Amino acid sequence: MIRFILADLNRFKAGALAVIVLIALSVALSVTVTLQERAVRLGSARAAEKFDLLVGAAGSETQLALSAVFLQPSPLPLMSGAILAKLSEDPRVEFAAPVGFGDSADGHPVVGTTTRLIAALSPTLAEGTGFMHLGDAVIGSEVARRIGAEIKPMHGAADEGGHTHTEIVYRVTGRMAPTGTAWDRAILVPIRAVWQLHGMTAHEHHDHAGEVAETVAANEHGHDHDHDHDHAPHIDAGAGVDEHFDAETPGIPAVLVKPKTIADAYRLRQEYRGETTLAVFPAEVLTRLYATLGDARSLLLAIAIGTQIIVIAAVLLVTVMHVGARRRQIGALRAFGAPRRAVVAIVWGELFLLFLLGFALGVCIGYAAAQFISATLTATTAIRMPVEFAWQDLSLALWFVVLAVLVSTVPALSTLRLSPAQALRS
Repeated sequence: MIRFILADLNRFKAGALAVIVLIALSVALSVTVTLQERAVRLGSARAAEKFDLLVGAAGSETQLALSAVFLQPSPLPLMSGAILAKLSEDPRVEFAAPVGFGDSADGHPVVGTTTRLIAALSPTLAEGTGFMHLGDAVIGSEVARRIGAEIKPMHGAADEGGHTHTEIVYRVTGRMAPTGTAWDRAILVPIRAVWQLHGMTAHEHHDHAGEVAETVAANEHGHDHDHDHDHAPHIDAGAGVDEHFDAETPGIPAVLVKPKTIADAYRLRQEYRGETTLAVFPAEVLTRLYATLGDARSLLLAIAIGTQIIVIAAVLLVTVMHVGARRRQIGALRAFGAPRRAVVAIVWGELFLLFLLGFALGVCIGYAAAQFISATLTATTAIRMPVEFAWQDLSLALWFVVLAVLVSTVPALSTLRLSPAQALRS
């Protein structure tokens, strides 16, 4: 019977191929949406798990998390540097690492921070050493620079009026191990070098914090500011790195905090959620983003399921018409002694096999599409987005098999109404 089914499908291979492709494309849409949504969730969650608590100036929680954790360029308001000093001396804090933005090099963000954050991201460097001088730089694993290479930071983009700093040239001294986060594409430099480069001194901060914030925001969009650059003195790249912070510390956009305990994390978050500061758990921000992402996923899945219903209805209609057109063949089988159950099994088996082949091809296409999308996003953000199947996907596959069995039964049972004598006379 199997050989007969395969031979019969071979006779109508063009139509059979068209049915398989239709089913495969409808299945591929559902598979791609499901796998890609899961990949984004897993990738972003793993990227944020290294950051327990984030403290910044009062404003948007989402913007703060996206900028400080995922290094998405956006102007953040500056908060008082005294907050960093207070967090650094807090007995509930294992470490507090500032982050400063505004510059880039070859499309990579240049982030000012401390050696503690580098140790948290990459406990063991892939090569080289960390910060020892103001002109040192530690690069992420995806930055195509060698140890000893020079990095000239730039304000804004070259095609948007940005300009290269002349006050300092960083030298690559180390490379972090891969982290699977956006920091793999970052260039990390001492935070004090960033402050000096932007004219942010301890005395200037109290009088010009707002002006500096506007300067950094404008520089991210490629505008020039004489206040910060034309009059900035040359920076001694060979000066030692000072990572002690006090009440005179310049303003900063964000501080990544590692609490000692979970209870300390919640107390710190409550303490620094006020009128001037904002404290968030990056995981909570992601949860809200996942809710929005989940709504989009539900909409796309509904569209995919609707597409599958239309495809199945079309396949069913074509199959019923095909069975009607093969009445003579079916009549001949019955006249030669083939029992009804054999004829029903042949028609049912052909359609069921087409469904299975279409489903298998659709899963392969959907998986390949999700891999391609994830690879594209990873190349852009450096966040690894694993495309993985889960146990709940098996239930969806079983539901499809059940549906295929039921749909294949309809045209198969329609052959019972055909009389062999009438079929041969038609």
